[in-house]
Amino acid sequence: MSPVDLQPQDKILITGARGLVGSALAAVLTSAGYTNLLLVGSNDVDLRDEQRTNLLFQSEHPDVVFHLAARVYGLMGNLANKSNVFIDNVRINTNVIESCRRSNVRKVIAMGSAAIYGDSVPLPMRESDVWTGPPHASERPYAHAKRTMLAQLETYREHDGLSFAYCISTNLYGPNDKFDEHWGHVIPSLISKFHSANASGKPVSVWGTGAPTRDLLYSYDVAIALRLIAERGQGVINLATGESHTIRQIVELIADVSDYTGSIAWDGSKPDGQQQRSYDVTILNALGFTPRWSLKEGLRETYRWYDANAATARR
Repeated sequence: MSPVDLQPQDKILITGARGLVGSALAAVLTSAGYTNLLLVGSNDVDLRDEQRTNLLFQSEHPDVVFHLAARVYGLMGNLANKSNVFIDNVRINTNVIESCRRSNVRKVIAMGSAAIYGDSVPLPMRESDVWTGPPHASERPYAHAKRTMLAQLETYREHDGLSFAYCISTNLYGPNDKFDEHWGHVIPSLISKFHSANASGKPVSVWGTGAPTRDLLYSYDVAIALRLIAERGQGVINLATGESHTIRQIVELIADVSDYTGSIAWDGSKPDGQQQRSYDVTILNALGFTPRWSLKEGLRETYRWYDANAATARR
């Protein structure tokens, strides 16, 4: 295989192409000269359907696949939809990776999740600890589905020679996210809450105590990292900044970039989720990645995008 695994002439399939990361990745790849892109969203093909997924790969014969599609919720959504979260993600991942094997895809770059790490893993979390202990209970069904995909990829590499990179993704945010205040991820739900509060004058209610720490990566930084990983990364790779912030700090930054001057009410009756998350990014940095957007800059860009697109943004 070439020292650079991704070539300009390659046919590149992106699943989840209309979402947060997929839309940013398509823009980054196009600007870098990768123009033979096949963008697949949930409205194009239901990847839970084995037959339809196989037909997609048989008809298109991609060289490289970025597998980003998933059934995704935030903390409360994962708790309320455990069965659907598990089975839908297992079906999507199994069908896509099996179709990659059958179609002789040269390389798969698959989006995992930091939810797969167990509570007993020492900080910062390292890729070598990916199988250590059970995942946190708040996200266990989603985490097990993502672990199953890694097991499938490792099996196919050993038996069939399938080349892959599996990205253990931290919390991601940016334009084209799903801004669901009830079941969504922490950043888009907060962006929506602060935007609504600016319009209504009402206080912002934030779940939990604000004490947990999170590492947050802006979507266009994610896309840049994915390109580097596709070109020269292999195996399990933490996809994160290497810096952690408390939820309280994040809330204060969103209040700042949104020019919110009202009150903030912390709802301690709601769960915090996993208390601490931080990641060793030695492998990612060795590929040449450093974030281009600070947390404040990324939050400002996300808020500006949402302010301009609130009427049509996904929820």
